[in-house]
Amino acid sequence: MKLILVRGLPGSGKSTIAMNLIGWYWHLETDQFWMKDGEYKWDASKLGEAHEWCQSETRKLLTRGFSPVVSNTFTTKKELKPYFDIAKEFDVVPQVILCQAQYGNIHNVPDETLKKMKARFEYDISELYNV
Repeated sequence: MKLILVRGLPGSGKSTIAMNLIGWYWHLETDQFWMKDGEYKWDASKLGEAHEWCQSETRKLLTRGFSPVVSNTFTTKKELKPYFDIAKEFDVVPQVILCQAQYGNIHNVPDETLKKMKARFEYDISELYNV
């Protein structure tokens, strides 16, 4: 069993990489939470709920013996930590893939938001492995 976390800014190729791993892994991302009747309907007021959903689904897959690949922005160690905690529950060392390409922002995230995300992005996550 494995847990793979794919991180990067919007438009960096996270979903593409994760979907290329399907067949070996189950793909999860918070974007799936926002899909309603085939449409992407983002609601900032439900962001916490979306992340809780994704973490819960990750735990369910691991409980069933499946290997999830989770693609989200994961800009900070704080955002990654719940998944490291889940991995620890299952005695799994998470693998992290960092995407840095620039394919374009399909969810129309405003430029100002992208700049803020880029400014807070924590590249060194080594301390998460030293728990």
